[in-house]
Amino acid sequence: MPDGRRETGNQGEALAAEYLLQHGFSVLQRNFRTREGEIDIIAQKGDVLVFVEVKTLPNGTQELLSHVLDGRKQRRIVKTAQRFLAIHRQYSNNYIRFDVIVIGMPGVKQVYHIENAFIAELL
Repeated sequence: MPDGRRETGNQGEALAAEYLLQHGFSVLQRNFRTREGEIDIIAQKGDVLVFVEVKTLPNGTQELLSHVLDGRKQRRIVKTAQRFLAIHRQYSNNYIRFDVIVIGMPGVKQVYHIENAFIAELL
């Protein structure tokens, strides 16, 4: 990824993490990577463990949400989440949720949080 896009993405992820903290979440990890993929933020609120994909839309870019997280990307996130849960078994009894946070989407709030953006079978 070019440095400019990476920096924009890092800034968006920092803003998303701050948003989650302000809304009562604990941020457990950022940029969890495996060979299957990456999860931008892993957060927890109560007994809910949330895997968050952050999309930053710089300069008011118009981008349809259906393109933000296609099926291939969802599968990669699920496989990465499975790996996280295999390593961190203390979260095995938590409810699991997959969210998307969109930063800078024209016409909506600066931080647009989509809870349960997609459903996945982890087992």
